[in-house]
Amino acid sequence: MNFAFVFSRAKYQTMRISLPLLQTFVIVARSGRMRDAAASMALTPGAISQRIRELEDYVGYRLFTRTQAGVELNSAGRSLFSAVDGPFQAIEEVVRKLESPSSRRIRISTMGSFAANWLVPRLSDFSRLHPDIEIAMETGSRVVDLKREPIDVAIRHGLGIYPGLEVAWLMAPEMIVVASPELLRSRSPVVTPADCLGLPLLHDMDRADWRLWFEALEVEAPLDLKGPSFSDDHLMVRAAVAGQGLALVRNVYASDEVRSGRLVSPIDTKWPTRFAYYAVSTAEALQRPSVRHFVEWLVAEAKPQAQLS
Repeated sequence: MNFAFVFSRAKYQTMRISLPLLQTFVIVARSGRMRDAAASMALTPGAISQRIRELEDYVGYRLFTRTQAGVELNSAGRSLFSAVDGPFQAIEEVVRKLESPSSRRIRISTMGSFAANWLVPRLSDFSRLHPDIEIAMETGSRVVDLKREPIDVAIRHGLGIYPGLEVAWLMAPEMIVVASPELLRSRSPVVTPADCLGLPLLHDMDRADWRLWFEALEVEAPLDLKGPSFSDDHLMVRAAVAGQGLALVRNVYASDEVRSGRLVSPIDTKWPTRFAYYAVSTAEALQRPSVRHFVEWLVAEAKPQAQLS
C-alpha cells in the first residue's frame, strides 16, 4: 500500500468529507475506544462504529485495527490522523477561548464517599490539564434532575439505567459481604447471595446498595429491605463487628477487620460489573467543550481502576 498516496488522498478529501465523520475519527483515535468516544460525543457505540465505517468506505481504506483493549490506528489511519488532528485542535482551542466564564464552570454532583476517596485527590491533575475550567462540586445521595437543575455531570453508583440521559461507565470497585463470626454461627449458613436475606442487613444511607446488588445478581428480594442505615461505611463496618447484621461495603473499608478475624466474608461472588460508578449528563451539557473534557478525563482517569474491576 502506498501510504504517501493515502496521506495525500486523505488530505485532499478532508475538504469534502463531512466534519462529523472526521470529528468522530479524531476522537476515537485519541481515546482508543469506541465506548469512550461514544460517551464524550453523547452518541451510542453503534453510531460511532457506523460513522467510522462510512469514513473508511469514503477513503477506501481501513483506518483501525481492533485489539483486546479497544482500537489502534493502522498505517492508513495514522496518515489521516496526522493530517486532521492539528486542525481539530486549533478549532477546539478557538471554541475554548470563545466560551464565557460561566460556560467554563462545571457543576458536579456526587456521593461524599466517592468525592473524598477518589475524585478530590485527582482533581489537581484535571486542573493542571485544564486550568481555565472551574469545578463546583456538591455531595449527597439525593438523585438530582439533570434536565431541570443546574448540574452538568452527576457521578452515581448503580446499574447505569438513566433513561433520556448520556451515561459513561467508569469503574466497578468490588464490594464484599461481611459479618461477625458470632452472627454467622447463630444463624442459618450463608452460601449464596439469596441466603443474605435470612439475616439482618446493614444499609447505606439511601438504602440502595443491597437492593441494587440483589438486582444485579438476579436475586428476587423485597423492595423494602429492613435494617438500620448509616451515612458512613466505617460506621457500618463497626456495626457489623458488633454483630448487628450483614454489611455490603467496599473491600478497602473492611480489610483490617477481615485480616484480624473480627469480620469474615461468608460468600465469594463474582462482582457484577453493571453495579458500577457512572458519569451521567444530558446531551446538551456534553455539547459544551468544558463538560466534554471533564467526562473524557473521568473515563481516562478511571481506566486503571476499571481494568482491575
